[in-house]
Amino acid sequence: MAARDELAKSLDTLYGSCEVFAKRVAEITDNRFQLQLFAAGEIVPGLAVLDAVQNQTVEIGSTAAYYYVGKDAALAFGTAVPFGLNARQMESWLVHGGGNDLLQEVFTSFNCYGIPMGNTGSQMGGWFRKEINRVEDLRGLKFRIGGFAGQIISRLGVVPQQLAPGDIYSALEKGTIDAVEWIGPADDEKLGLQKIAKYYYYPAWWEGGANAHTLVNAEKWHELPKSYQAVLLAAARDAGNWMTGKYDAANPPAIKRLVAGGVLLRPFSQDIMEACYKAANQVYAETGATNPRFKKLYESLAAFRSDSYLWWQVAEMGFDSFQVRMRSRT
Repeated sequence: MAARDELAKSLDTLYGSCEVFAKRVAEITDNRFQLQLFAAGEIVPGLAVLDAVQNQTVEIGSTAAYYYVGKDAALAFGTAVPFGLNARQMESWLVHGGGNDLLQEVFTSFNCYGIPMGNTGSQMGGWFRKEINRVEDLRGLKFRIGGFAGQIISRLGVVPQQLAPGDIYSALEKGTIDAVEWIGPADDEKLGLQKIAKYYYYPAWWEGGANAHTLVNAEKWHELPKSYQAVLLAAARDAGNWMTGKYDAANPPAIKRLVAGGVLLRPFSQDIMEACYKAANQVYAETGATNPRFKKLYESLAAFRSDSYLWWQVAEMGFDSFQVRMRSRT
């Protein structure tokens, strides 16, 4: 059984990755191993997948680990941390930089086995009813923002709100919140957020590459034959690649439609970005001082990030920067 804690079927990339995952598992095993999908609310509510897998309400569930930072701040590293890694760097850190081994220690403490399953890529900074030009403009803003970022942006006077996807539109429409971030153009358009707030900011400095996880109840994982464990790992990799590729294909036409419909794109100012960066480093130091697992994960990620960008600034960014400049000439 599998649960997905998103506004499931209308968000066809997130839910679709779960469908691809279940389909691959069945195909590889000639239907001997099957997963039954349930959307949020059908078995457990949104933001409750970790608990459901931990206590065997379901055996397996798809979620974002950073929803559960209230249980352990170290879970943030399973999805994304502010000013962390982009999608490719995240994949590299998890697989080759020791990140997944460190995360497994955290998941084990919640009676779960964690399998990475796809990345959204860099996300958008969210929808605002008014322009946000200065750090002072953030003060008192009720902002739906997920994961660990809420603790950081609150240092700048923002009042963070963590809402399940199904509650986002109505909260923004009613004025319960002033601004909201979700994922990016393709999914945000489906939620209809552009109907309420016209200023669309970028980038989501808190989610340079947000990773999804499939959690398996630890006891059930160890009961599986090694071959079936391998099937889940292979199917998750395939479904994850499908998800990341789908976002890369769906976001460009979606952002064109949004802008054509009157949405106003705005970058966060340098002052705001630097103030958030400073606040993030303060929170990391404070959290690491009291949470050894968080400290270990952050030190691993920060060292990997430093070396990775040493390389990216040479070839990757050099190539991409040139391509962007040439785009208007072709």
